[in-house]
Amino acid sequence: MYQHFKGEEFEKWVKTANLYGREEIPFVFVIDFDFKKPFIKKVDEIDSSELLYNFNGFTNCHTNFCEITEKIEIKSYPIEFEKYKAAFDYVQHNEYLGNSYLTNLTFPNRVEINASLKEIYHRSYAKYKIWFKNKFVCFSPEIFVRIEDGVISSYPMKGTIDASIENAEEIILENEKEAAEHATIVDLIRNDLSMVSSNVQVEKYRYIDKIKSNQKNLLQVSSKIVGNLSKDYNKRIGEIIATLLPAGSVTGAPKKKTVEIIKEAEKYDRGYYCGICGHFDGRNLDSGVMIRFIENINGDYYYKAGGGITVYSDAQAEYEELKNKIYVPVS
Repeated sequence: MYQHFKGEEFEKWVKTANLYGREEIPFVFVIDFDFKKPFIKKVDEIDSSELLYNFNGFTNCHTNFCEITEKIEIKSYPIEFEKYKAAFDYVQHNEYLGNSYLTNLTFPNRVEINASLKEIYHRSYAKYKIWFKNKFVCFSPEIFVRIEDGVISSYPMKGTIDASIENAEEIILENEKEAAEHATIVDLIRNDLSMVSSNVQVEKYRYIDKIKSNQKNLLQVSSKIVGNLSKDYNKRIGEIIATLLPAGSVTGAPKKKTVEIIKEAEKYDRGYYCGICGHFDGRNLDSGVMIRFIENINGDYYYKAGGGITVYSDAQAEYEELKNKIYVPVS
């Protein structure tokens, strides 16, 4: 059933999640991209000095934070275009060979920020926020999967544009490259959900999400896909999540081969970036893909970002999209 992972930590996480699901014990989880360092803990055992989270209002942090008052500023030093272009060319070459139809290419970009990771957690807003052991902060707009009353749903996001551009919504929805990329991911997620549920269908296709940030407002394109789980789904909640990983929206299609291409092209460890986080309340589950992500690496901050590449992609345009995604959504 599991296509991409193995190892003691992986198996331990799956067994623990299944146990908590069977006993209807609420828990929070954080899973890295390669499923090597997965975290799972009962809600009532979480130490807020190590982990802060807010998943659509489900949170362990109820205090206001006013340590800084100035506007959060990010000075970014994106990956050099030449390095990006070399990886881009490798990805596109594999796509021309038919090894992948869509590949999500990402890189760490050094940034200077006038705030700590914890301050960014408190002052940012997003569907899924997490601060983890001062190693990283994530403020993600992207849902991975939700489970409500036996219905599993996923909402892949593909396609980003600056909202200030005239006719931005029309441009992004009519862009053939973006439409093809989105269609590929929707098909992939539909196939993924079919591995764990029945009667899978696309309920809503290519709608617009509006995201406000400290630098610019963005429009992102999403879809909604749903399926029906078996009545005993809570007893195998760990298996369900593991089967769906890694998230299709941050890998590509076909998933297994594309992950191999990603690792060769990127040449760095994504770590928890592009993994997932979320919670299970005893019956229902909510989870997000960990994009919009700042990591503390030996005292320096890196904003990990990227986007989907197809045979129709232009390197300069994709590079600009990567830079556009280096932002913090603050109120």
